[in-house]
Amino acid sequence: MADDQRLWGYPEVAAHLDISVGATPSRKSRGSLPSPDDDSVPDRPRWKPSTFQNWRPVGRGFRSDLHRTTRAEDAQTN
Repeated sequence: MADDQRLWGYPEVAAHLDISVGATPSRKSRGSLPSPDDDSVPDRPRWKPSTFQNWRPVGRGFRSDLHRTTRAEDAQTN
């Protein structure tokens, strides 16, 4: 990796999201996690902590429809 960030595995991601470690691979396989930053080791994906900085999970009360990014045409109509 180009930077010196420590990469997170399933245990660190689970702790960050407040879910069980066993649920983390399941969420990854369903596409409910961001793409790993490092998948060079089979069955051991790893993520930079910064990957989760602006990422929000769908579900668990998070209204993704209220937090969409502003598009240029939306800004022009307001």
